[in-house]
Amino acid sequence: MKMDFKVNENLLEQVIKIAKKAGNFIKNEQIRFDRKAIQLKAKNDLVSYVDIESEKIITTELLSIFPESGILGEESQNNRKGEWMWMIDPLDGTTNFSHGLPIYCVSIALTYFAEPLLGVVFDPQRDECFYSMKGKGAFLNGNPIKCSDVSEMAKCLVGTGFPTRDFSRRKEYLQALHDLMEKTQGVRRMGSAAIDLCYVACGRLDVFFEYNLSPWDVAAGALICMESGCVVSDFSGTQQWLFGKEIVAAPAMVYNEFANFIKFKFKHA
Repeated sequence: MKMDFKVNENLLEQVIKIAKKAGNFIKNEQIRFDRKAIQLKAKNDLVSYVDIESEKIITTELLSIFPESGILGEESQNNRKGEWMWMIDPLDGTTNFSHGLPIYCVSIALTYFAEPLLGVVFDPQRDECFYSMKGKGAFLNGNPIKCSDVSEMAKCLVGTGFPTRDFSRRKEYLQALHDLMEKTQGVRRMGSAAIDLCYVACGRLDVFFEYNLSPWDVAAGALICMESGCVVSDFSGTQQWLFGKEIVAAPAMVYNEFANFIKFKFKHA
């Protein structure tokens, strides 16, 4: 393995270009997209040629930059392990895309021993590119971003994702929603975890939680969140969010209150 590989501004610029190339391909395809092209991988788990082709664009170009790296992609049939891993969601928000809803994105992260070091999320419909490198801050289209300075849950706008396949925690989830409707300023469901996390990073949402997630859903967005000033964890408050299928993201001043609320609601799940 190539141990002297450098995560730097040059690499970031290359990954941004790749994300934009794939994102613009997706945006152009939506103009003529036919929902008959959608296939079911599992219940409510959609895929189309657009997902597959955009991932080919991304993986081909990433491997040309770093041939020895591993790949973990949502649609890839050729995932391969490595100390360095690209985690790729070529179209986060496929259901939105297939219905013509303009809320979807490309998400690319680079991890080293499962620690995200670089993350890029590109929303082609809004031409918004969120990105970060570990220890270097978070940015949107070249401008630094910070999460909100909210300090109490009562003032939070909450982002979440509804269960679509795993309903084993539905009772706990619905109870959490019931209480959040009363205890916060509202709950929003965008349909793309990567976009949700980036919206927390720039203060459009205050906090976010969701379960039944995959590493490619959260790797880039969570790094961007942390670099914007957020705390990120799983529902138990530990750092198992990347592979643990659940995530909480919140500004530091409100994290304890919100994370404790989520932990209590899901403690018996």
